[in-house]
Amino acid sequence: MLREVIELGITHIDTSDFYGPFVTNQLIREALYPYPASLHIVTKVGSYRDVKGGWIHARSPKELHRAVHDNLINLGLDVLDVVNLRVGGGSDGHSPVPGSIAEPFTALAQLQHEGLIKHLGNSTATAEQVAEAQSIAPVVCVQNFYNVARRDDDDLIDSLAAQGIAYVPYFPLGGFSPLQSDTLESVATRRGATPMAIALAWLLQRSPNILLIPGTSSVAHLRDNVADAALTLSRDELTELNSIG
Repeated sequence: MLREVIELGITHIDTSDFYGPFVTNQLIREALYPYPASLHIVTKVGSYRDVKGGWIHARSPKELHRAVHDNLINLGLDVLDVVNLRVGGGSDGHSPVPGSIAEPFTALAQLQHEGLIKHLGNSTATAEQVAEAQSIAPVVCVQNFYNVARRDDDDLIDSLAAQGIAYVPYFPLGGFSPLQSDTLESVATRRGATPMAIALAWLLQRSPNILLIPGTSSVAHLRDNVADAALTLSRDELTELNSIG
């Protein structure tokens, strides 16, 4: 399936979207190495999952140094394109957790200064944490939980768009109530599309700085996701979907 990524013209891979960073990196290297110049691999450091699936912070300078080097080794690279610092998690696994990120982000900025990382980003972070990170080093992307039903980051998206910074939403169908799902399903049925296609189309029309990372487990699903990018929603459909949030 990873070879299909290149054949379909996809230029970004997020290594946290498959089975975990180490296994994922090994699969990516096996399938795609040597990497085409057009492909950019984005990885994430700062947390790992315990045996129960919970998130454990690993954000000390020593842990981040080891994580970056592990990514380099498993991907077969000398420098990583983009490294996101995973900040939050919370009790639900995907909510931002307030607090300073100066120490871990400074550690990543130092690794960037050493030439091991090209660009830095944040994941599961508040607007205040993004601003704090920007005071330390440039931020090229923010990856948070956001969709048509979960609109907490509306202001952050607009602010990042004005700065030319990418926003990368995950869980495009996460956090929906039955009523919200009915609204999404209604639009999808009228368009002859899947709810996922409508949710992805809404995200793409939400702001020009949005990059999608929908998960997939099959080539057919991957092709569907690519096709969904061509779906354009009408103004009335956008108004109906916006009522969800």
